[in-house]
Amino acid sequence: MSKMPVLFVGHGSPMNTLESNDFTNAWKVFGQQLPRPRALLVISAHWYFGATAVTAMARPRTIHDFYGFPQQLFDFDYPAQGDPDLAREITEVVKPQWVGLDRDQWGLDHGTWSVLAHIYPDADIPVVQLSLNALRPLDYHLDLAAKLDALRNNGVMIIASGNVVHNLQRLQWDRQDFAYDWAERFDDAVVEQLAQDPGEILRLTEHPDYSLAVPTPDHFIPLLYVAGLATAEGSKPEALLRGYSMGGISMTCYGLGTQLESGKQGSCAARIPQGMPPDQTNT
Repeated sequence: MSKMPVLFVGHGSPMNTLESNDFTNAWKVFGQQLPRPRALLVISAHWYFGATAVTAMARPRTIHDFYGFPQQLFDFDYPAQGDPDLAREITEVVKPQWVGLDRDQWGLDHGTWSVLAHIYPDADIPVVQLSLNALRPLDYHLDLAAKLDALRNNGVMIIASGNVVHNLQRLQWDRQDFAYDWAERFDDAVVEQLAQDPGEILRLTEHPDYSLAVPTPDHFIPLLYVAGLATAEGSKPEALLRGYSMGGISMTCYGLGTQLESGKQGSCAARIPQGMPPDQTNT
């Protein structure tokens, strides 16, 4: 079996689950063109808490971890099976780092199922989620990613889901494809850094636009796993799809070993429901 690829998907609004636009159509193409893995390890921005854990239940529940959206979105179910054996394998491969087995607390959050709904819509591939440890420094995630690289030789595809630029306080609901100049500058800097030296991605924390683009680290940290995996194998991620949403969200997607077309531009990502304060939606 050949080594499985890695994806970073800029997931944007949960409404992308239900909508057809340039981004969701591209995600569908990803699924059609990528090899079929034995399992998926997903690293979502939305499981961000004070420990490193993996879902280890046989049937993870679909978590609707947001507010103010239409009932149709709360009714959405992604009934993929879990993979307790893979969860245990992860705890072994990352040693001496500790990873806990979550057998009953979490499940699949919208950072995971909003993109898998398009990439693997049949929900017929087992899915395990890895949490983001909010108590550890950023370089911890790079180191952990390097240990996870071994899984790719055993049929496990790794998908990271977040947003390179994610500032909900600055969103402009009625400007669907708008990007602030600081959002574009930082997103461009990330593309350049990953193309040149992904192992030094933390240099971007010194970028003058970092504090605006990354006011909280949760949506940025999943990208660090792609950088760490690229460094582990001595390769460089490619920007597969680029675009912006509502000024303060980058929808950029990256691939590592995907053999997918790179450099595409997208538009018309789903928005947040009108009248709901974006910073209260948990998008």
